[in-house]
Amino acid sequence: MTETRAEIVDSHCHLDFPELITELPDVVARAQAAGVMRMVTICTRLRNEPQVRAIAEAHDPVFYAAGTHPMSVADEPMARVEELVALARHPKFVGIGETGLDYHYTAESKDVQQESLRLHIEAARQTGLPLIIHSRDADDDMARILTEEHRAGPYSCVMHCFSSGTELARAALDLGFYLSMSGIAAFPRSGELREIFAAAPVDRILLETDAPYLAPPPHRGKRNEPAYTAFTARTGAEVFGMSLEAFARQTTANFDRLFAKAAAYQAAA
Repeated sequence: MTETRAEIVDSHCHLDFPELITELPDVVARAQAAGVMRMVTICTRLRNEPQVRAIAEAHDPVFYAAGTHPMSVADEPMARVEELVALARHPKFVGIGETGLDYHYTAESKDVQQESLRLHIEAARQTGLPLIIHSRDADDDMARILTEEHRAGPYSCVMHCFSSGTELARAALDLGFYLSMSGIAAFPRSGELREIFAAAPVDRILLETDAPYLAPPPHRGKRNEPAYTAFTARTGAEVFGMSLEAFARQTTANFDRLFAKAAAYQAAA
């Protein structure tokens, strides 16, 4: 494992998924040993929020967010703004989502996905917490909705596991949003994606695993876990021509700026 002295944050993982939950204390311990000192675990179905909240309550380095994943929105009750606002009162609830648009597998539900997305955006506005966006094969609609809604009232946002095109990256950055780098950026054939990241301001980049998915080399094809954020950090440092320690420090500062509630919680602990 490549180590760094600077703290790394895994800004997006799924610790409640069966691949990780059965050995969670060891998963968290391995993350910390690799320099990954904080993690945000994401609830993708609101009915699972109590279990995800319990993980954050049981593990000091873990924070959480909740929303309805776009691939699940047709099968779940529509999220309500007041419900998300109420959940956000928990001290370790630090983001709204993940929400977004996914037309790759679930294009037939795009209308309800768009409705859900707009509700999550309103919850982000009301709470002041960052929106966590999943976008796949929906670049045009995503850029349009994010821009329309931002004009209607500002909010903050991270494009989680960013692997879309240049135009969506530019639209997000122009709105002041952040791009999150996952293990996909370290795949050998992801040269175009690395170029998109390289053209972005380094103070707008986050790191994540999306564990248990998308493990970076040398673990590609295997179960991912937060400790492997360190491998993606190494790729990011190369992309931006920085030392690993400097890149880790920069992305952690970026996380603290966007996820200010998590930073304040840590400072008060």
